[in-house]
Amino acid sequence: MSDTLTAPRSRADAPRSAAALIDAEARYGARNYKPLDVVLTRGEGVYVWDVEGRRYLDCLSAYSAVNQGHCHPKIREAMIEQASRLTLTSRAFRNDQLAPFYEELCALTGSHRALPMNSGAEAVESALKVARKWGYEVKGVPDGQAEIIVCADNFHGRTLAIVGFSTDPQSYGHFGPFGPGFKVVPFGDAAALAAAITPNTVAFMVEPIQGEAGVIIPPAGYLQAVRALCTRERVLMILDEIQTGLGRTGKLLAEEHEGVEADLTLIGKALSGGFYPVSAVLSNDEALGVLKPGEHGSTFGGNPMACAVARAALRVLVEEGMIDNAARVGERLHRRLAAINSGAVREVRGRGLMLAVELVPEAGGARRVCEQLQARGYLCKETHEHTIRIAPPLILTDDQADGVAEAFEAVLGGM
Repeated sequence: MSDTLTAPRSRADAPRSAAALIDAEARYGARNYKPLDVVLTRGEGVYVWDVEGRRYLDCLSAYSAVNQGHCHPKIREAMIEQASRLTLTSRAFRNDQLAPFYEELCALTGSHRALPMNSGAEAVESALKVARKWGYEVKGVPDGQAEIIVCADNFHGRTLAIVGFSTDPQSYGHFGPFGPGFKVVPFGDAAALAAAITPNTVAFMVEPIQGEAGVIIPPAGYLQAVRALCTRERVLMILDEIQTGLGRTGKLLAEEHEGVEADLTLIGKALSGGFYPVSAVLSNDEALGVLKPGEHGSTFGGNPMACAVARAALRVLVEEGMIDNAARVGERLHRRLAAINSGAVREVRGRGLMLAVELVPEAGGARRVCEQLQARGYLCKETHEHTIRIAPPLILTDDQADGVAEAFEAVLGGM
Protein backbone atom coordinates (compact mmCIF):
# COMPACT_ATOMS: atom_id res chain seq x y z
CA MET A 1 0.00 0.00 0.00
CA SER A 2 1.11 3.55 -0.71
CA ASP A 3 2.15 5.84 2.15
CA THR A 4 0.64 8.79 0.30
CA LEU A 5 -2.72 9.85 1.69
CA THR A 6 -5.25 11.83 -0.32
CA ALA A 7 -8.59 13.18 0.81
CA PRO A 8 -11.62 11.23 -0.48
CA ARG A 9 -13.72 12.87 -3.13
CA SER A 10 -16.84 14.66 -1.98
CA ARG A 11 -20.25 14.62 -3.59
CA ALA A 12 -19.52 18.12 -4.86
CA ASP A 13 -16.79 16.87 -7.19
CA ALA A 14 -17.40 17.22 -10.90
CA PRO A 15 -19.39 14.36 -12.44
CA ARG A 16 -17.33 11.61 -14.03
CA SER A 17 -18.13 9.68 -17.17
CA ALA A 18 -19.20 6.05 -17.15
CA ALA A 19 -15.92 5.10 -18.81
CA ALA A 20 -13.87 6.88 -16.12
CA LEU A 21 -15.83 5.22 -13.32
CA ILE A 22 -15.54 1.77 -14.91
CA ASP A 23 -11.80 2.32 -15.32
CA ALA A 24 -11.45 3.30 -11.63
CA GLU A 25 -13.35 0.16 -10.59
CA ALA A 26 -11.02 -2.00 -12.64
CA ARG A 27 -7.95 -0.21 -11.31
CA TYR A 28 -8.75 -0.25 -7.58
CA GLY A 29 -11.45 -2.84 -6.92
CA ALA A 30 -11.29 -6.59 -6.43
CA ARG A 31 -12.43 -8.17 -9.68
CA ASN A 32 -14.96 -10.58 -8.18
CA TYR A 33 -17.93 -9.37 -10.26
CA LYS A 34 -18.64 -9.03 -13.95
CA PRO A 35 -21.44 -6.46 -14.12
CA LEU A 36 -22.99 -5.04 -17.24
CA ASP A 37 -21.22 -1.86 -18.26
CA VAL A 38 -23.91 0.52 -17.03
CA VAL A 39 -23.13 2.94 -14.19
CA LEU A 40 -26.27 3.80 -12.25
CA THR A 41 -26.74 6.94 -10.22
CA ARG A 42 -30.43 7.20 -9.35
CA GLY A 43 -33.49 4.99 -8.89
CA GLU A 44 -37.22 5.47 -8.39
CA GLY A 45 -39.88 2.76 -8.45
CA VAL A 46 -39.09 0.26 -11.21
CA TYR A 47 -36.68 2.61 -12.97
CA VAL A 48 -32.99 3.46 -12.63
CA TRP A 49 -30.91 6.10 -14.43
CA ASP A 50 -27.25 5.98 -15.45
CA VAL A 51 -24.70 8.75 -15.15
CA GLU A 52 -25.44 9.82 -18.73
CA GLY A 53 -29.12 10.27 -17.90
CA ARG A 54 -30.47 7.18 -19.69
CA ARG A 55 -33.44 5.46 -18.03
CA TYR A 56 -33.81 1.69 -17.65
CA LEU A 57 -36.47 -0.61 -16.27
CA ASP A 58 -34.77 -2.70 -13.60
CA CYS A 59 -35.54 -6.38 -14.17
CA LEU A 60 -33.27 -7.65 -11.37
CA SER A 61 -34.28 -5.64 -8.27
CA ALA A 62 -30.80 -6.09 -6.79
CA TYR A 63 -31.38 -9.86 -6.73
CA SER A 64 -34.82 -9.29 -5.16
CA ALA A 65 -33.61 -6.88 -2.46
CA VAL A 66 -35.67 -4.05 -3.95
CA ASN A 67 -39.06 -5.78 -4.13
CA GLN A 68 -40.77 -2.58 -2.98
CA GLY A 69 -39.18 -0.51 -5.74
CA HIS A 70 -36.19 1.80 -5.63
CA CYS A 71 -36.11 4.45 -2.90
CA HIS A 72 -39.65 3.82 -1.67
CA PRO A 73 -40.63 7.12 0.03
CA LYS A 74 -42.16 5.54 3.15
CA ILE A 75 -39.15 3.33 3.80
CA ARG A 76 -36.83 6.27 3.12
CA GLU A 77 -38.79 8.39 5.59
CA ALA A 78 -38.49 5.73 8.29
CA MET A 79 -34.75 5.48 7.70
CA ILE A 80 -34.17 9.23 7.84
CA GLU A 81 -36.28 9.59 10.97
CA GLN A 82 -34.47 6.78 12.77
CA ALA A 83 -31.06 8.00 11.58
CA SER A 84 -31.70 11.29 13.36
CA ARG A 85 -32.61 9.52 16.63
CA LEU A 86 -30.49 6.41 17.18
CA THR A 87 -28.65 4.10 14.79
CA LEU A 88 -26.72 1.55 16.83
CA THR A 89 -26.52 0.39 20.44
CA SER A 90 -25.18 -3.15 19.98
CA ARG A 91 -27.13 -5.87 21.75
CA ALA A 92 -25.42 -4.99 25.04
CA PHE A 93 -28.40 -2.68 25.54
CA ARG A 94 -32.02 -2.79 24.41
CA ASN A 95 -33.56 -0.41 21.89
CA ASP A 96 -37.17 0.66 21.34
CA GLN A 97 -37.39 -0.67 17.76
CA LEU A 98 -36.41 -4.31 18.31
CA ALA A 99 -39.48 -5.50 20.23
CA PRO A 100 -41.99 -3.97 17.76
CA PHE A 101 -39.97 -5.50 14.89
CA TYR A 102 -40.18 -8.93 16.52
CA GLU A 103 -43.91 -8.56 17.15
CA GLU A 104 -44.77 -7.42 13.63
CA LEU A 105 -42.49 -9.88 11.84
CA CYS A 106 -43.69 -12.87 13.84
CA ALA A 107 -47.34 -11.89 13.49
CA LEU A 108 -47.00 -11.47 9.72
CA THR A 109 -45.15 -14.74 9.13
CA GLY A 110 -46.74 -16.90 11.83
CA SER A 111 -43.38 -17.45 13.52
CA HIS A 112 -42.78 -17.99 17.24
CA ARG A 113 -39.36 -16.37 17.39
CA ALA A 114 -36.95 -14.40 15.22
CA LEU A 115 -33.19 -13.91 15.22
CA PRO A 116 -32.13 -10.70 13.45
CA MET A 117 -28.88 -10.62 11.47
CA ASN A 118 -27.50 -8.50 8.62
CA SER A 119 -26.74 -10.40 5.43
CA GLY A 120 -28.42 -13.44 3.97
CA ALA A 121 -25.25 -15.46 4.43
CA GLU A 122 -25.26 -14.59 8.14
CA ALA A 123 -28.82 -15.86 8.41
CA VAL A 124 -27.77 -19.13 6.75
CA GLU A 125 -24.74 -19.53 9.02
CA SER A 126 -26.94 -18.81 12.05
CA ALA A 127 -29.42 -21.49 11.02
CA LEU A 128 -26.63 -24.04 10.54
CA LYS A 129 -25.31 -23.33 14.03
CA VAL A 130 -28.79 -23.55 15.55
CA ALA A 131 -29.52 -26.82 13.74
CA ARG A 132 -26.35 -28.45 15.01
CA LYS A 133 -26.91 -27.25 18.57
CA TRP A 134 -30.53 -28.48 18.43
CA GLY A 135 -29.28 -31.83 17.17
CA TYR A 136 -26.91 -32.28 20.09
CA GLU A 137 -29.07 -30.88 22.88
CA VAL A 138 -32.58 -31.88 21.81
CA LYS A 139 -32.36 -34.78 19.36
CA GLY A 140 -29.40 -36.38 21.13
CA VAL A 141 -26.94 -36.75 18.25
CA PRO A 142 -23.43 -37.61 19.51
CA ASP A 143 -21.26 -34.52 19.81
CA GLY A 144 -19.40 -33.65 16.61
CA GLN A 145 -21.39 -36.03 14.40
CA ALA A 146 -24.29 -33.85 13.24
CA GLU A 147 -25.13 -34.06 9.54
CA ILE A 148 -26.95 -31.44 7.47
CA ILE A 149 -28.33 -32.30 4.03
CA VAL A 150 -28.40 -29.75 1.21
CA CYS A 151 -29.24 -29.84 -2.50
CA ALA A 152 -27.09 -29.94 -5.60
CA ASP A 153 -26.93 -26.61 -7.45
CA ASN A 154 -27.76 -24.76 -4.23
CA PHE A 155 -26.83 -21.16 -3.57
CA HIS A 156 -26.89 -20.07 0.07
CA GLY A 157 -24.11 -17.49 0.19
CA ARG A 158 -20.36 -17.03 -0.03
CA THR A 159 -18.85 -17.84 3.39
CA LEU A 160 -16.40 -20.71 3.74
CA ALA A 161 -18.89 -23.03 5.41
CA ILE A 162 -21.48 -22.36 2.71
CA VAL A 163 -19.24 -22.69 -0.35
CA GLY A 164 -17.91 -25.89 1.19
CA PHE A 165 -21.19 -27.62 0.37
CA SER A 166 -21.73 -25.91 -2.98
CA THR A 167 -21.64 -28.02 -6.15
CA ASP A 168 -20.58 -25.06 -8.31
CA PRO A 169 -16.81 -25.19 -8.97
CA GLN A 170 -16.73 -21.43 -9.40
CA SER A 171 -18.00 -21.04 -5.83
CA TYR A 172 -15.80 -23.59 -4.07
CA GLY A 173 -12.74 -23.91 -6.31
CA HIS A 174 -9.43 -23.20 -4.52
CA PHE A 175 -11.17 -22.02 -1.32
CA GLY A 176 -10.76 -25.26 0.67
CA PRO A 177 -10.21 -27.11 2.91
CA PHE A 178 -13.81 -27.18 4.05
CA GLY A 179 -15.51 -28.36 7.18
CA PRO A 180 -17.28 -31.73 7.28
CA GLY A 181 -20.86 -32.54 8.17
CA PHE A 182 -22.77 -31.92 4.94
CA LYS A 183 -24.39 -34.26 2.42
CA VAL A 184 -25.67 -33.29 -1.03
CA VAL A 185 -28.77 -34.75 -2.70
CA PRO A 186 -30.50 -33.86 -5.99
CA PHE A 187 -32.94 -30.95 -5.81
CA GLY A 188 -36.60 -31.91 -6.12
CA ASP A 189 -36.01 -35.59 -5.31
CA ALA A 190 -37.74 -36.53 -2.04
CA ALA A 191 -36.74 -40.19 -2.40
CA ALA A 192 -33.06 -39.21 -2.51
CA LEU A 193 -33.53 -37.14 0.62
CA ALA A 194 -35.19 -40.06 2.41
CA ALA A 195 -32.29 -42.33 1.49
CA ALA A 196 -29.71 -39.82 2.77
CA ILE A 197 -31.21 -39.32 6.24
CA THR A 198 -29.45 -41.12 9.10
CA PRO A 199 -29.90 -40.99 12.89
CA ASN A 200 -27.28 -38.20 12.90
CA THR A 201 -29.16 -35.99 10.43
CA VAL A 202 -30.21 -32.77 12.16
CA ALA A 203 -31.47 -30.64 9.26
CA PHE A 204 -32.29 -30.40 5.58
CA MET A 205 -31.78 -26.95 4.01
CA VAL A 206 -33.31 -26.09 0.65
CA GLU A 207 -34.45 -23.16 -1.48
CA PRO A 208 -38.14 -23.45 -2.41
CA ILE A 209 -37.07 -22.28 -5.87
CA GLN A 210 -33.40 -22.33 -6.79
CA GLY A 211 -32.66 -18.77 -7.85
CA GLU A 212 -28.99 -18.64 -8.75
CA ALA A 213 -29.28 -22.00 -10.49
CA GLY A 214 -31.69 -20.39 -12.96
CA VAL A 215 -35.11 -20.23 -11.26
CA ILE A 216 -35.48 -24.00 -10.97
CA ILE A 217 -38.89 -25.04 -9.62
CA PRO A 218 -39.21 -28.45 -7.92
CA PRO A 219 -41.98 -30.91 -8.82
CA ALA A 220 -45.41 -30.23 -7.32
CA GLY A 221 -45.70 -31.78 -3.88
CA TYR A 222 -41.95 -31.81 -3.24
CA LEU A 223 -42.02 -29.45 -0.26
CA GLN A 224 -44.96 -31.33 1.23
CA ALA A 225 -43.01 -34.60 0.92
CA VAL A 226 -39.97 -32.94 2.49
CA ARG A 227 -42.06 -31.64 5.38
CA ALA A 228 -43.50 -35.10 6.01
CA LEU A 229 -40.04 -36.70 5.90
CA CYS A 230 -38.51 -34.14 8.26
CA THR A 231 -41.37 -34.54 10.72
CA ARG A 232 -41.20 -38.34 10.63
CA GLU A 233 -37.41 -38.51 10.98
CA ARG A 234 -37.16 -35.63 13.46
CA VAL A 235 -35.07 -33.47 11.17
CA LEU A 236 -35.29 -29.68 11.06
CA MET A 237 -36.64 -28.36 7.75
CA ILE A 238 -34.80 -25.15 6.84
CA LEU A 239 -36.16 -23.08 3.96
CA ASP A 240 -33.85 -20.45 2.50
CA GLU A 241 -36.37 -17.81 1.38
CA ILE A 242 -33.84 -15.00 1.10
CA GLN A 243 -34.67 -14.62 -2.61
CA THR A 244 -38.10 -16.26 -2.80
CA GLY A 245 -39.56 -14.65 0.32
CA LEU A 246 -41.41 -11.41 0.95
CA GLY A 247 -43.73 -11.48 -2.03
CA ARG A 248 -41.41 -12.40 -4.87
CA THR A 249 -43.34 -15.52 -5.93
CA GLY A 250 -46.81 -14.06 -5.40
CA LYS A 251 -47.06 -15.24 -1.78
CA LEU A 252 -45.51 -13.71 1.32
CA LEU A 253 -43.34 -16.84 1.57
CA ALA A 254 -42.90 -19.40 -1.19
CA GLU A 255 -43.64 -22.21 1.28
CA GLU A 256 -47.27 -21.09 1.17
CA HIS A 257 -47.66 -22.44 -2.37
CA GLU A 258 -47.62 -25.94 -0.89
CA GLY A 259 -49.11 -25.10 2.49
CA VAL A 260 -46.07 -26.11 4.54
CA GLU A 261 -44.27 -24.49 7.47
CA ALA A 262 -40.54 -24.85 7.92
CA ASP A 263 -38.88 -25.20 11.32
CA LEU A 264 -36.45 -22.45 10.33
CA THR A 265 -37.16 -19.93 7.56
CA LEU A 266 -34.48 -17.52 6.36
CA ILE A 267 -35.35 -14.10 4.99
CA GLY A 268 -33.29 -11.08 3.99
CA LYS A 269 -32.81 -8.87 0.93
CA ALA A 270 -36.29 -7.27 0.61
CA LEU A 271 -36.65 -7.22 4.40
CA SER A 272 -35.25 -3.69 4.18
CA GLY A 273 -36.50 -2.75 0.71
CA GLY A 274 -32.89 -2.26 -0.36
CA PHE A 275 -32.06 0.47 2.13
CA TYR A 276 -29.97 -1.45 4.66
CA PRO A 277 -28.60 -4.96 5.22
CA VAL A 278 -31.22 -6.81 7.28
CA SER A 279 -31.89 -10.54 7.52
CA ALA A 280 -33.62 -12.82 9.98
CA VAL A 281 -34.01 -16.44 11.02
CA LEU A 282 -37.67 -17.23 11.70
CA SER A 283 -38.36 -20.24 13.88
CA ASN A 284 -40.61 -22.23 16.13
CA ASP A 285 -39.86 -22.13 19.87
CA GLU A 286 -37.95 -25.41 19.92
CA ALA A 287 -35.28 -24.58 17.35
CA LEU A 288 -34.24 -21.04 18.31
CA GLY A 289 -34.87 -21.89 21.95
CA VAL A 290 -31.52 -23.68 22.13
CA LEU A 291 -29.57 -20.41 21.98
CA LYS A 292 -28.48 -18.98 25.34
CA PRO A 293 -26.88 -15.59 26.09
CA GLY A 294 -23.34 -15.36 24.76
CA GLU A 295 -23.61 -18.29 22.32
CA HIS A 296 -24.38 -16.30 19.17
CA GLY A 297 -24.66 -12.65 18.21
CA SER A 298 -23.94 -9.72 15.93
CA THR A 299 -22.95 -6.15 16.75
CA PHE A 300 -25.28 -4.78 14.09
CA GLY A 301 -27.97 -7.50 14.19
CA GLY A 302 -31.22 -6.05 15.48
CA ASN A 303 -29.94 -2.48 15.55
CA PRO A 304 -32.59 0.26 15.76
CA MET A 305 -31.96 1.56 12.25
CA ALA A 306 -32.36 -1.91 10.75
CA CYS A 307 -35.52 -2.61 12.75
CA ALA A 308 -37.18 0.70 11.84
CA VAL A 309 -36.37 0.24 8.15
CA ALA A 310 -37.56 -3.38 8.12
CA ARG A 311 -40.83 -2.48 9.86
CA ALA A 312 -41.56 0.10 7.17
CA ALA A 313 -40.51 -2.29 4.38
CA LEU A 314 -42.92 -4.96 5.63
CA ARG A 315 -45.76 -2.47 6.01
CA VAL A 316 -45.60 -1.15 2.46
CA LEU A 317 -45.25 -4.67 1.06
CA VAL A 318 -48.60 -5.61 2.60
CA GLU A 319 -50.52 -2.34 2.68
CA GLU A 320 -49.78 -1.47 -0.95
CA GLY A 321 -50.83 -4.88 -2.28
CA MET A 322 -47.45 -5.74 -3.74
CA ILE A 323 -47.72 -9.48 -3.08
CA ASP A 324 -51.01 -9.87 -4.95
CA ASN A 325 -49.64 -7.66 -7.72
CA ALA A 326 -46.61 -9.94 -8.06
CA ALA A 327 -48.89 -12.94 -8.55
CA ARG A 328 -51.15 -11.25 -11.10
CA VAL A 329 -48.59 -9.30 -13.14
CA GLY A 330 -46.11 -12.17 -12.89
CA GLU A 331 -48.61 -14.53 -14.50
CA ARG A 332 -49.19 -12.00 -17.28
CA LEU A 333 -45.47 -11.53 -17.94
CA HIS A 334 -44.86 -15.29 -17.84
CA ARG A 335 -47.60 -15.85 -20.40
CA ARG A 336 -46.26 -13.12 -22.71
CA LEU A 337 -42.68 -14.42 -22.53
CA ALA A 338 -43.77 -18.00 -23.16
CA ALA A 339 -45.58 -16.88 -26.30
CA ILE A 340 -42.41 -15.54 -27.93
CA ASN A 341 -41.70 -17.47 -31.12
CA SER A 342 -37.96 -17.93 -31.13
CA GLY A 343 -35.66 -20.84 -31.80
CA ALA A 344 -33.29 -19.35 -29.24
CA VAL A 345 -35.61 -20.08 -26.31
CA ARG A 346 -35.44 -23.48 -24.62
CA GLU A 347 -37.81 -22.74 -21.74
CA VAL A 348 -39.60 -19.98 -19.86
CA ARG A 349 -40.27 -20.77 -16.21
CA GLY A 350 -41.02 -19.10 -12.92
CA ARG A 351 -43.58 -18.19 -10.31
CA GLY A 352 -44.87 -14.72 -9.54
CA LEU A 353 -42.26 -12.18 -10.55
CA MET A 354 -39.41 -14.65 -10.23
CA LEU A 355 -38.95 -15.70 -13.85
CA ALA A 356 -36.26 -17.01 -16.16
CA VAL A 357 -35.73 -17.43 -19.88
CA GLU A 358 -33.35 -20.27 -20.67
CA LEU A 359 -31.70 -20.15 -24.09
CA VAL A 360 -30.42 -22.97 -26.22
CA PRO A 361 -26.59 -23.16 -26.33
CA GLU A 362 -26.61 -22.22 -30.01
CA ALA A 363 -28.05 -18.77 -29.11
CA GLY A 364 -24.60 -17.52 -28.23
CA GLY A 365 -25.04 -17.03 -24.49
CA ALA A 366 -27.34 -15.03 -22.25
CA ARG A 367 -24.83 -12.24 -21.70
CA ARG A 368 -25.18 -11.07 -25.30
CA VAL A 369 -28.97 -10.96 -24.95
CA CYS A 370 -28.72 -8.96 -21.71
CA GLU A 371 -26.50 -6.42 -23.47
CA GLN A 372 -29.05 -6.06 -26.27
CA LEU A 373 -31.83 -5.62 -23.72
CA GLN A 374 -29.74 -2.96 -21.99
CA ALA A 375 -29.52 -1.05 -25.27
CA ARG A 376 -33.33 -1.08 -25.34
CA GLY A 377 -33.64 0.24 -21.79
CA TYR A 378 -34.12 -3.00 -19.82
CA LEU A 379 -31.62 -4.33 -17.29
CA CYS A 380 -31.48 -8.11 -16.81
CA LYS A 381 -28.61 -10.37 -15.77
CA GLU A 382 -27.46 -13.76 -16.95
CA THR A 383 -26.80 -16.74 -14.73
CA HIS A 384 -25.01 -19.98 -15.64
CA GLU A 385 -24.25 -18.80 -19.19
CA HIS A 386 -27.55 -19.60 -20.91
CA THR A 387 -30.26 -18.30 -18.53
CA ILE A 388 -31.64 -14.79 -18.04
CA ARG A 389 -33.30 -14.01 -14.72
CA ILE A 390 -36.22 -11.60 -14.66
CA ALA A 391 -37.19 -10.22 -11.25
CA PRO A 392 -38.49 -6.64 -11.46
CA PRO A 393 -39.87 -4.79 -8.42
CA LEU A 394 -43.25 -6.08 -7.27
CA ILE A 395 -44.89 -2.76 -8.19
CA LEU A 396 -44.56 -3.56 -11.92
CA THR A 397 -47.67 -2.54 -13.87
CA ASP A 398 -49.39 -4.39 -16.71
CA ASP A 399 -48.06 -1.90 -19.26
CA GLN A 400 -44.53 -2.18 -17.91
CA ALA A 401 -44.74 -5.99 -17.98
CA ASP A 402 -45.86 -5.81 -21.59
CA GLY A 403 -42.88 -3.57 -22.33
CA VAL A 404 -40.50 -6.14 -20.85
CA ALA A 405 -42.06 -8.90 -22.96
CA GLU A 406 -41.90 -6.76 -26.11
CA ALA A 407 -38.23 -6.01 -25.53
CA PHE A 408 -37.47 -9.71 -25.15
CA GLU A 409 -39.48 -10.46 -28.29
CA ALA A 410 -37.59 -7.81 -30.26
CA VAL A 411 -34.24 -9.25 -29.22
CA LEU A 412 -35.09 -12.96 -29.39
CA GLY A 413 -37.62 -13.00 -32.20
CA GLY A 414 -35.05 -12.90 -34.95
CA MET A 415 -32.74 -15.50 -33.42
